This record gives sequence, C-alpha cells and structure tokens, in this order.
Amino acid sequence: MDTEPPVLRDGPVVVGTDGSDGATRALDWAADMAVLSNRPLRIVHAFTYVQGFYGGDLPASPEVYQSMEDEGRKFLDEAVDHVTARAPELAVETDMPLQGSVPMLVDESERASVLVVGTSGRGGFTGMLVGSTSVSLTAHAQCPVVIVRGGGSGLATEGPVVVGVDGSGVSTAAVTAAFQTASLLGAPLTAVHAWADVEYEWGMPEMVESSSREQSEQIVLSEALAGMPERYPDVAVERVVVPGKPRQQLLERSQGARLLVAGSRGRGGFRGMLLGSTSQALLHHASCPVMIVRPHRG
Repeated sequence: MDTEPPVLRDGPVVVGTDGSDGATRALDWAADMAVLSNRPLRIVHAFTYVQGFYGGDLPASPEVYQSMEDEGRKFLDEAVDHVTARAPELAVETDMPLQGSVPMLVDESERASVLVVGTSGRGGFTGMLVGSTSVSLTAHAQCPVVIVRGGGSGLATEGPVVVGVDGSGVSTAAVTAAFQTASLLGAPLTAVHAWADVEYEWGMPEMVESSSREQSEQIVLSEALAGMPERYPDVAVERVVVPGKPRQQLLERSQGARLLVAGSRGRGGFRGMLLGSTSQALLHHASCPVMIVRPHRG
C-alpha cells in the first residue's frame, strides 16, 4: 500500500482575519475544523506599512500607524472572543506580524495543517482572492488552502466532498486530501473526472466521444483512486466520469457539497487550473468552500 504521508499533516489550523464578514465565515469554518481534527487554531492578521500609505508613496503619520495597529489587535481580540463563544474548549493562539498578507500566510503554511481564508476582505486582506494575489497564495502555500465560500456558518453537516480528478500527480494529492477530509467529516465523496471538452454550437454537441474513450477514462479515474477506498473504508465513494468542461462539472456539483477539492496544477482538463478562467470560476463562483491542494514537495 502507498506509504505517502497524509496531505493534512499535523499542525494548527491557520485562519487569516481582518474583521470582515467573509473573514468571520472563514473563522467559523476553521474553528469547527480545528475542533473536529483535535488541532489548535491559530488566528493571524497581516499588518504592514503599505496599508498606511497615502497615494502609494507617502507614509502614514505615527498616529495613523498606531491606529492601524490598534485596529489589527482589535480584530484579533474580537476573533478570539467569537471563537471562544463557539468552541470554549478550543486552544487558540494569535499573531500579527509586520508582513504582507500573502508572504505571511505562505510562511504560516510551512507548519499549518490547513490554511483558511475568506472570499473577500478589507485592510491587509483586501482583494486577497482577486487576480494574482489568489494565484500567489494557492501556488506557493505548503499546505492545502481553503477558501470559504457560501452563506453558511462553519462546517456543513450534509452533502459530499467533491474532488476533481485528472489522473496527474497533483490530482493524486487532491484525492488524498479529499479522502482524508471526507473521513474526518463523516461525509461521502464524489470523484469527478471530466474526460472531454464538449463545445456546443446551435444547441447541439460538436462531437460525441466513443464508448471506448469513456472506458479508457474510467480506467484513469480508477487508477487515480487506487488504494484510497481500502485506506478509508468509512468513506462512501461515487465515481463520476462525464464528458464536459471540468469547471462546469465541478461548479454544478458544488451546489449542496460540503467541500470542493482540486489540485493546483494538472494535465488534461485541469491544466493551468489556477492561471485562467477555471480558477476564477472555482474561487469566485463555487457554492461551497473550495480546497486547493498542491503536490508533496519532492
């Protein structure tokens, strides 16, 4: 059996906060995950001189700088109070390093089991999930990154964990993380392999794949899942091999899912996933939290 180490390694659940509503939803999700996985929760806030610049080149006055620092500490204190009310038994620590949000979170990912952020924010996390910033975070973090989407509070108690599979090594890391998380949540798992891009013209498919192609893609999915059902016998698995665009298939199945899991790079339908429209679709339009998983180093 494969002895590759688990993707969700030991370490705290780390969540970034800035006092926004999106950060509060991320805080709830992270706190619930920390309790369920019996890990401590680490709450961090980015505090940089850049936040205090006027017009991008004039530094803030000492009074404004102190006000920004006080506001950051207020965010952390409020976050601790919020988590304590939600989970009194949870071990919580905080930090506010003088560092940009992405470098700070990438540093935190070196020892975190999972890194959690909200879909929008203010202050040090403004625009975190827009454009190159989200790409940087998901491309460089050394642990899975969860972007908390949807209007719920905390971990959902119904629906499957959905994972995108393309047969690549990166996809294997995502599959492993998905099985681990599904086992932890007591959730079923839906493994989705979109095996062809089907373009529609005048309402009709441009091409129809042969049954032999479908059979070969079934093999790709089976190989990608090999050993996982035996390692996690408590996880009920639904295997989906379907023609279509990966982002469309994953977004459709994100409705009602507890978590959507995907690799940060891949081949076939998931090539360049975090460099173009597919990443924007998942990060901005999924109906549930999204976990992005990078492969093991080495």
